[in-house]
Amino acid sequence: MEHQDGEQHSKQDDEEAAARLEEFKKSIEAKMALRQSNLNPERPDSGFLRSLDSSIKRNTAVIKKLKQINEEQREGLMDELRSVNLSKFVSEAVTAICDAKLRSSDIQAAVQICSLLHRRYKDFSPSLVQGLLKIFFPGKSADDADADRNLKAMKKRSTLKLLLELYFVGVIEDSSIFVNIIKDLTSLEHLKDRDTTQSNLALLASFARQGRVFLGLPLSGQEVYEEFFKGLNITAEHKKIFRKAFHAYYEAAVELLHSEHASLRQMEHENAKILNAKGELSDENVTSYERLRKSYDHLYRNISSLAEALDMQPPVMPEDGHTTRVSSGEDASSPVAGKDSSAVEALWDDEDTRAFYENLPDLRAFVPAVLLGEAEPKVNEPSSKTQEQPNQGQTSGQDTSEVSGDVGASHESKSSEKGKDKEDKDKEKPKDKEEKDKEKTKDLDKEKGKEKDTERKGEHEKEKVKGSEGTTLDALLQRLPGCVSRDLIDQLTVDFCYINSKSNRKRLVRALFNVPRTSLELLPYYSRMVATLSTCMKDVSTMLLQMLEEEFNFLINKKACLDDFTHHNIDVACNLLETCGRFLYRSPETTVRMANMLEILMRLKNVKNLDPRHSTLVENAYYLCKPPERPARVSKVRPPLYQYIRKLLFSDLDKSTIEHVLRQLRKLPWRECEAYLLKCFMKVHRGKYGQIHLIASLTAGLSRYHDEFAVAVVDEVLEEIRLGLEVNDYGMQQKRVAHMRFLGELYNYEHVDSSVIFDTLYLILVFGHDTAEGHESS
Repeated sequence: MEHQDGEQHSKQDDEEAAARLEEFKKSIEAKMALRQSNLNPERPDSGFLRSLDSSIKRNTAVIKKLKQINEEQREGLMDELRSVNLSKFVSEAVTAICDAKLRSSDIQAAVQICSLLHRRYKDFSPSLVQGLLKIFFPGKSADDADADRNLKAMKKRSTLKLLLELYFVGVIEDSSIFVNIIKDLTSLEHLKDRDTTQSNLALLASFARQGRVFLGLPLSGQEVYEEFFKGLNITAEHKKIFRKAFHAYYEAAVELLHSEHASLRQMEHENAKILNAKGELSDENVTSYERLRKSYDHLYRNISSLAEALDMQPPVMPEDGHTTRVSSGEDASSPVAGKDSSAVEALWDDEDTRAFYENLPDLRAFVPAVLLGEAEPKVNEPSSKTQEQPNQGQTSGQDTSEVSGDVGASHESKSSEKGKDKEDKDKEKPKDKEEKDKEKTKDLDKEKGKEKDTERKGEHEKEKVKGSEGTTLDALLQRLPGCVSRDLIDQLTVDFCYINSKSNRKRLVRALFNVPRTSLELLPYYSRMVATLSTCMKDVSTMLLQMLEEEFNFLINKKACLDDFTHHNIDVACNLLETCGRFLYRSPETTVRMANMLEILMRLKNVKNLDPRHSTLVENAYYLCKPPERPARVSKVRPPLYQYIRKLLFSDLDKSTIEHVLRQLRKLPWRECEAYLLKCFMKVHRGKYGQIHLIASLTAGLSRYHDEFAVAVVDEVLEEIRLGLEVNDYGMQQKRVAHMRFLGELYNYEHVDSSVIFDTLYLILVFGHDTAEGHESS
């Protein structure tokens, strides 16, 4: 089935690719046809134009529409342009097109309209080129200087795209206009102004992607595409000018990037010193750093985009190309300054720990969005209230989860709303109509009475739901202290979402806060629950952190633990370090400050005369965060053949691949690897306990071709069992159990007979009991 699904998917992908290619070819062919008609336009004579509508009113209306060109109105606007005579209004039409705010999706519509006007009016194209070039060379005026830079940059980008497309379709025939534009954009004078540099880089990247032919860059490979661009006749001299300008500007921008990177590193270095000395940065320092960091990131992205458009590798910054961390600049006197930057320790000790803290379950995949307050149930008669609630859910994400707490009352609220609507309608009826319809009024009164009864029942049901909800929450809170595994706490988190409401969240937070002080093993699981819920319910973490901070500040009496390093403060500091100290020490953002804290901790321990318990606590906390230096473990280098054998036995082997593994083992050069293969077979304790029978099965399979190998395996297993009895080291317990299981599986595969099994069992019973009592009992 999976193979068939894969074939279907690949077939669909091929069909989609073929459809896209066909559509691409059609668009290129349409451009080529448009280019031919624009290069040799058959313009109508003056007699034909006089027969069209030349009224000022009609022409003014059409010109107004040219200011709002878009793809949706393209056909209608082109029909109107064909029906009017714009001979006396060409300059006005050009001004309207130049002032139009074009989006990327509107460029092709503008190209079609400009092509139509170019084929009809001889003086349209020269006027249009002059008008569009004014956007790049506006001259010096107060208005231009005060204009919004972002709007001007967007206007330049859309205009440059339009000019290129007009050149491709033959409305513009002179490619030298692009030389002037690119020379202006790549002027090194602009590098002095940071905003201008950013916008120019974006414009140049856009030009390089759209006009690869100007730079002599390789095209996409489509034959139609290449044929289309061959007809443009861009001279080799122009291509050389473009390439030289682009590369010179790129190198200057990269040099500026390096300079800005150095400034950023210097500022981080200074900020790190301030953090180490004072523990915090001033608002002014933070603001200036954030401004420089954002400027650097923006410049790096734009330069990388230009490099990609030019088929070049993006610039590589020294040390760290994306340095944006306040504390990454290390002081030379800090204890971690000598640490090799290439051997930075990982944040987590192993993959399971990392997954526990970082891979949180996605509640949206298990719980309906309405219970998380992110969507509203659809109703037949939406009221203003139901329209407001989704917006509230998107903005705050706090109180919107109330809907799940009131699910049981939804029917009651619907019936009451209907009753209110009917009452309103009755009040609006004219008096004369009420007199005519007395019987209907009586019926309505009866219905109102029924609805009141329904309301009472609804209230009763609501109370029932609230009561049962409370009971469910109580049961859930009782399960909370027993959640001592990842699966249990994740399941409890999902279950809570089904009874989610503001009041229930408050009760949950209170229960999490009141964790028993002797049950510290629960804290990681409680924290995982809070982190998971916070992805959809921001108020959970906010409430809990506020309570914890208030409690901590109250207990510590406004003094930090290291300021008053006595009695219970030592326990608090050590407990805190054992919980998150290692993470803080390994995190680049906090490593400097944490290293300083640890040094202070050890100095206080040496200065103060601590009792042995506290002294041991401090040392344990210190070395847990910052283990003593030791030489790196040298990994064993094995020949490729040995590595392949280990891969087959320890990675690939399972029920579905055992036949393949057996075939591969039989293909090995037996004399070279028989001894190593025997060694690997004896390491059954290194693999999964449930797969030991697979090793026994491989032994049986190989025995048909190498009988001596199977005998050697049995001998080695019996020898290992005997050795385990003689050494009797508890550290070998897992190995001994695995070998006993291996011997049993070898019996199942008929490689040992029952006498060997019974002899081994007897050996285990009497070994080490060679006494008279032992003989009598045996």
